[in-house]
Amino acid sequence: MMSRIPSLSEIFSWILTLITSLRIPAPSEIFSWYASLTTTAMMARTAVRDFLPAPAQQYLHALAQSLFGRRLPPGLTLIFDATTGYARNEIFDAAEAYLATKINHDTDCLHVTKTAADKNLFFSFENNERIVDKFRGLELTWRFFRSPGSPSLGGGRGDPSNPAGSIASPEKRCFQLSFPKEHKELVLGSYIPFVLDELKATRHEERVLKIHTLDNKNYHHIGPWNSVNLDHPATFDTLAMEPSLKEAIVQDLDRFRSRKDFYRRVGRAWKRGYLLYGPPGTGKSSLIGAMANYLKFDVYDLQLASVQDDCDLRRVLLATGNRSILVIEDIDCGADLPDRNEKKKKPVQASTVYPYDPYARQPKITLSGLLNFIDGLWSSCGDERIIVFTTNHKEKLDPALLRPGRMDMHVHMSYCTLEAFKVLASNYLEADGGSHRLCEEIGGLIGDVRVTPAQVAEELMKSNDADVALGEVVSLLKRKRVEAAMAKPEIDKEEEEEEEKVGDGEEDGSAVFDEMDKQLINGDVKGHKADPVGWNKLVKSMSTRNVTLRRRRR
Repeated sequence: MMSRIPSLSEIFSWILTLITSLRIPAPSEIFSWYASLTTTAMMARTAVRDFLPAPAQQYLHALAQSLFGRRLPPGLTLIFDATTGYARNEIFDAAEAYLATKINHDTDCLHVTKTAADKNLFFSFENNERIVDKFRGLELTWRFFRSPGSPSLGGGRGDPSNPAGSIASPEKRCFQLSFPKEHKELVLGSYIPFVLDELKATRHEERVLKIHTLDNKNYHHIGPWNSVNLDHPATFDTLAMEPSLKEAIVQDLDRFRSRKDFYRRVGRAWKRGYLLYGPPGTGKSSLIGAMANYLKFDVYDLQLASVQDDCDLRRVLLATGNRSILVIEDIDCGADLPDRNEKKKKPVQASTVYPYDPYARQPKITLSGLLNFIDGLWSSCGDERIIVFTTNHKEKLDPALLRPGRMDMHVHMSYCTLEAFKVLASNYLEADGGSHRLCEEIGGLIGDVRVTPAQVAEELMKSNDADVALGEVVSLLKRKRVEAAMAKPEIDKEEEEEEEKVGDGEEDGSAVFDEMDKQLINGDVKGHKADPVGWNKLVKSMSTRNVTLRRRRR
């Protein structure tokens, strides 16, 4: 006999009877349970942080990740982290640029940015965003993940209670690429190289240049560098320099860029050093901008005073990307690099990288640490890099910084010449700098005075009328000539006073210095070994006095 199937009304009746038989807790009981659970969780969290050692905390965190973390999709999944140790992951950068061109109707959420100087919109992905791509009939799924950095386990860098110096871990970003396992050879052998080639093909023509600076606020969360778009208008055509010097720099850059195999063959790191020296206002920063625009290289602007010690300096420099220009402006005064001959090295000024850390150790940036990265073993950690130092006083730099292999090309940015003036006139007035009636007068004046291109440019900006603007330049040059003529008697007077001071003790002083001359010629370096700093100062003083004495004798 078949059992009777209950009707729909009977089923609803049974469900209603079951619900009414259950006891629903009152709201006050629910809030009480919630308060108890929250209090217990907070006490457990405090106990774990205060009493468990760091390795145990890391183990618990990894266990929780394995139990409750995100599950990988079926098939094979490749993970491309943003960084590999200190260096950038080229595949991550290529995927980020390539996938921005694959946005379609399936994309759910995007970050969109555009600056005033940008012509196009720029897209970046939200956490857990999914992008689907097709390659030779194979469907591949990309996902972007971002995880915030973890706080430091101890009291921070330099805290006596935290001798290990544990610091906050940086934010982690990665792309995941998922596909069937049987297509592994196709993806690894063809698809990933295809993504890299797509980036290289468009990098030179369409790449948006960036200028990077140290990010003190988020130093240990998103990495040491933060960037904005670099939209510097300088080019080699607009630089107010001697044409022969510009041509030499361009040829040197072209030769460097095309010699990857050559550098590898001769056993040298693929890098090039430039020293730009000269008075302020002669166009050193503009030359750097022109180099970046010509090569399509990013610029990393490093302030040595913002780095705490050699270890931090090495980490910051290794985080720079390939195809980049590292700039250290005013190297002679940007930080107090200790003299290698001094027995007691003076520390540099207080670091601004860790302004919140009362236990920060005494900063120590050494000349040796800088030299080791520029020309030591660490210099090979990267390709196609240019290092630029600028200074107003070349004579103040340690000779070790200036030798070939560190600063390979020394570029003297001098005062404005007639050829440089013609470029400025063309830039500011859109006129031929050699055809105007005032150009002959300007050409006769500009060679006799010291005036920088910045000073000439300021006069040219005073009017759009060529006659008025060039007249202002003539007035400037005449004022400079008068000032130079007035300053000359003062210089001569100082020389005469110095000669008079030497005059009374001419014979005795001359005998003393002649004896020191003999010691130098005979190779007597006992004083040099005993007190190298004092000996160097004495030799310099001796040379000055000898010149003055000989002038007095004449």
